[in-house]
Amino acid sequence: MSDDALSRDPAELRRRIDTTKAHPARVYDVFLGGKDNYPVDRAAAAAALAANPRGYLDVRHNRDFLRRAVNRLAKEDGIRQFLDIGTGLPTAENVHQIAQRVNPDSRVVYVDNDPVVLAHARALLTSGAEGRTDYIDADLQSPGRILEQAAKTLDFDQPVALVLVAVLHFVEDEQAYPIVRELMEALPSGSRLVLSHLTEDLNPESIRAVQRTYTERGFTFVLRSKDEVARFFTDTPRVTLDEPGVVPVHHWHQDGAAPVPEAVDPAYLATLDDIEKVRHRDINDVTDADINVYGATGAKA
Repeated sequence: MSDDALSRDPAELRRRIDTTKAHPARVYDVFLGGKDNYPVDRAAAAAALAANPRGYLDVRHNRDFLRRAVNRLAKEDGIRQFLDIGTGLPTAENVHQIAQRVNPDSRVVYVDNDPVVLAHARALLTSGAEGRTDYIDADLQSPGRILEQAAKTLDFDQPVALVLVAVLHFVEDEQAYPIVRELMEALPSGSRLVLSHLTEDLNPESIRAVQRTYTERGFTFVLRSKDEVARFFTDTPRVTLDEPGVVPVHHWHQDGAAPVPEAVDPAYLATLDDIEKVRHRDINDVTDADINVYGATGAKA
């Protein structure tokens, strides 16, 4: 059986799922109000929330940055191909939903290495009739495999947006910069880089506390400065930063369309624990003191 077939085999997926160790994709799912996670993931999210009670705003505004970036590239730049690495679990809205609403013929390839994400891939693969969506079971640290598999769906003679949202802080410097360079060098002129990254520049005390909760659970967790985030663009040949450069995600091309949750009965809300309350929080009350994530996009000449 091929590696691809194994990755889609239910028994093989169950064997690969480790419910004793938190996984970044599943912890992220907890903060987005998802249900595809385990007690160990919820414990990691709860510890992070205890360290920074408004830390859910980082996760939610990071997701809203993704919405704005994909929408802007699809609408204003006509990008019709997206390679989203570190996809995470399906959640509204996914890249293909945003892109295909603007350009129905858009093609999107998702990449993740968590078997729980793969088990839910069918939810990601629901594409419009004109477009195409696919999923690759691969690790960011295997860029060659990603490019080889993505070429089955994407046309590398046409511009592609490489999406690396909230994933590079799980990769050390000696790997992170070469990986981004290798991926972007394989893409043609007119391609784009969409990137977000945690930092200690903005509110160091709160994010360092969160960092400790993750490193204690065995995660690589690298906080990078504004200049270090910019390096992902400036160290890659022919790639230049778009305006407004590297900025806190809630300041990147604001459009006033951040989602507003439905009103919830206060009595019911009082019965929920802190982590369950997160999905009902309104993120529009964000301040600069809440955000520890930079966002940026760039273009390849």
